Amino acid sequence: MPNPKDPKDYTVGWVCAVSTEYVAAQAFLDDRHDEPEYMSQNDNNDYTLGQVGKHNVVIAVLPDGEYGTSSAAIVARDMLHSFPNVRIGLMVGIGGGAPSQRHDIRLGDIVVSAPRDGKGGVFQYDFGKTIQDQSFRPTGFLNQPPTVLRAAVSGLRAKYESESHGIEEAINDTLEKKPRLRKKYKRPDPSSDRLYQSGVIHPLNDVASCAAICGDNLSNLILRPERTKDEDNPAIHYGLIASANQLIKDAMVRDKLAAEKDVLCFEMEAAGLMNHFPCLVIRGICDYSDSHKNKEWQGYAAMAAAAYAKDLLCRIHPKKVEAEKMISELLSGVFDAISRAEAGINMMRSEFNRNENLEILKWLTPIEYGPQHSDYLKRREPGTGKWLLGSVEYQTWLDSSKQTLFCPGIPGSGKTILAAIVVDDLITRSRNDPTIGIAYIYCNFRQRDDQKIEDLLASLLKQLARSRSFPESVKDLYNRHKKMQTRPSIDEISKALQSVSAMYSKVFIVVDALDECQASNGCLSKLPSHIFNLQAKTVINFLATSRPIPDIDGEFKKCLRREILATNEDVHRYLDGHMSDLPRFVFKRPDIQEEIKTEITRAVEGMFLLAQLYLDSLKDKTSVREMNSALMQLRKRSQQGLGENKKSEVLEKAYEQAMDRIDSQMSGFRLLGRKILSWITCAKRQLTTSELQHALAVKIGDTELDKDNLREIEDMVSVCAGLVTVDKESNIIRLVHYTTQEYFERTQKAWCPDAESDITKICITYLSFRVFDSGFCLTDDEFEERLQSNKLYNYAAHNWGHHARKALTLCIEVVNFLNYEAKVEGSSQALIAIKHYSSHPEYSREFPRQMTGLHLAAYFGVEKAVKAVLQERVEADAKNTYGRTPLSYTAENGHEA
Repeated sequence: MPNPKDPKDYTVGWVCAVSTEYVAAQAFLDDRHDEPEYMSQNDNNDYTLGQVGKHNVVIAVLPDGEYGTSSAAIVARDMLHSFPNVRIGLMVGIGGGAPSQRHDIRLGDIVVSAPRDGKGGVFQYDFGKTIQDQSFRPTGFLNQPPTVLRAAVSGLRAKYESESHGIEEAINDTLEKKPRLRKKYKRPDPSSDRLYQSGVIHPLNDVASCAAICGDNLSNLILRPERTKDEDNPAIHYGLIASANQLIKDAMVRDKLAAEKDVLCFEMEAAGLMNHFPCLVIRGICDYSDSHKNKEWQGYAAMAAAAYAKDLLCRIHPKKVEAEKMISELLSGVFDAISRAEAGINMMRSEFNRNENLEILKWLTPIEYGPQHSDYLKRREPGTGKWLLGSVEYQTWLDSSKQTLFCPGIPGSGKTILAAIVVDDLITRSRNDPTIGIAYIYCNFRQRDDQKIEDLLASLLKQLARSRSFPESVKDLYNRHKKMQTRPSIDEISKALQSVSAMYSKVFIVVDALDECQASNGCLSKLPSHIFNLQAKTVINFLATSRPIPDIDGEFKKCLRREILATNEDVHRYLDGHMSDLPRFVFKRPDIQEEIKTEITRAVEGMFLLAQLYLDSLKDKTSVREMNSALMQLRKRSQQGLGENKKSEVLEKAYEQAMDRIDSQMSGFRLLGRKILSWITCAKRQLTTSELQHALAVKIGDTELDKDNLREIEDMVSVCAGLVTVDKESNIIRLVHYTTQEYFERTQKAWCPDAESDITKICITYLSFRVFDSGFCLTDDEFEERLQSNKLYNYAAHNWGHHARKALTLCIEVVNFLNYEAKVEGSSQALIAIKHYSSHPEYSREFPRQMTGLHLAAYFGVEKAVKAVLQERVEADAKNTYGRTPLSYTAENGHEA
């Protein structure tokens, strides 16, 4: 061996990720040098020094068991400390190929990083927590290799095109000299090069070979012709290499990146080098970046990459390398970056803990009241509600401890907006005081299934836990139930709530519309009771709003009390802010504007909702005379006065007049308005705007959704004469008030007697669309894409039977649907396979197969449908794959008939 050389004599840095690559790199050295006498004190790398062509090369390998971009960056950093004269870099080793119709990439081929469309040759992306079925997130294209390397690649490519390469011969010559390497590093039998169809997945955690497990079934393979003598083998490909910190083993992601970014190869280290260690990336293909990992080809692939690297270096004149800047000069930022990365480990741990805490909070309850709160605040007219915030009762409640303020109010008096104003005031006051806790609930009669007592207490706990350093009591609660996937009891939630509340100097709890809690399951009485018990043990101030109901009034008999009524000043502010909604002639007449404000304010007598309805009733007045006539009617009404009993009659009259306005529209608008009201009134849960858009677009007999029949949301709202509104934060479309729902439920038989039957037909038509002929979805991604693309599918699958059960007659569409096996199974998947906090990969397949139409009809208790299906001579006791019969579903859901 030659005498040791000065570290400054080495100008080429060669980085390997694993020992297989390191062995291959050493095998292609023309000469091997001794280790240098001096190395940097903090350099922990293992080096091999030698000569390739006329270049002195230093080869380093990542520590055993360490992979990824950060490890590669640390190895490069230490190399440059000990060998400061290194001027060009090579990252040489193995990678996973991305074969496509454009690129016939095979095992043993070589991929060389090459710029595309002005972008560097390496594409960095971040991969999800788990491998299978996760999405990727691109984070950028990295710097290009140095010019001298790119020029050499172009020259070598031209040479290979005209003369072919001698890589296979070079490998064989090297193995002749080093026979010990032959077994692991020779070219495997071509029959072991199998490219499986993307949907064929090697069983998870099964270490057996693909030959034994996945086999050679031609239907599972992508067949490719043998390469001819005129074709290079191995072939060399030039293009984009994708680099991330995690191994890719998913053919779907591979194909997606290959199609979208024209990626040829996947690996795990280059992204750590490219921006700071100017290098060319050379990868021998050892597998296809899918679940069928192939270690047989790793040795040969490493040899192929090393052989190409040697050929490349032999093409570069040493003078050209010496003309390049030392990488250490270009690296001024990398050491700081790596130090920041190492220092950031604690931040990463903190982020991990934060993500875990978010998972726990979501497990407590997925319900968030923040979006509702934001929407209510946006509806507030600036300056309104000050009377409550400035009242003696509110100020006393604010400054006291363990105090309760009860705020009853008649329907439509603005209780919810005032509750939002209170919450906003509390948040503003305590913004700089982390010892103050705030939690709030907006009760809603349409969300009763999500507002059981345990849900409401869990929401209070979630809000208070989120605002402090994460409480151990909540973690303990989660850990007790996580493994068995059980839910905490009311008592457990209450104890945790008490523990978390004690972490604050004072806690404010605001509950709006207590009267809209479900009375049937005891929630109406239990919620105040639980909060009062909590108040006795911790420093809690409690504010509640409600309609004046005797049972609720009794709960707050000894508490501070302030009645809520819309003040004249607030009504004036509201009307001022909405004058622009009226016809143009009103703008030209300030006197009419003042008269409108005066007459409406007199007529509403504390009911904000009436102000809204009355103002809406003036929108179609097109002349001064018509406006004066309408205001005269309001004047008569205010002169008569409104007793407490008469206020509900006035609301009823206002709703009747709104319906008259809807019916006085042109027929198309009238029909649309009535359809919207019937859907919103009869829906079994709140609907999003997109769900209702799809519902309105369906025509009986359609086999697919006609997107040209989708209505604009603004048009949907405008044809309903002010009775419908959209919550901007959640995109829920709803009636303006609880009393509006009560009115339509009372009068539905008169204005829309066939609503349940019509909705049933729409739901069944939707579930019968051709797009669902394939039956259930095979993967989570496919299932979620189905729900996302077909907005009404989830609602229809969960509720068609509830509507059918209430319908007066059974429609033929239901019978036809129940006899279509694939569509029944697809609908059953949407009904039963539900994603929630504890869902794991493949949750969409957690539903029984062999569900029949009879199973579904029995599940919903649609008696007429059960009889109709039985007439088709189906097996009455047929069992699905969970062993359930139709009768078992009927019994479970309490459908006695």
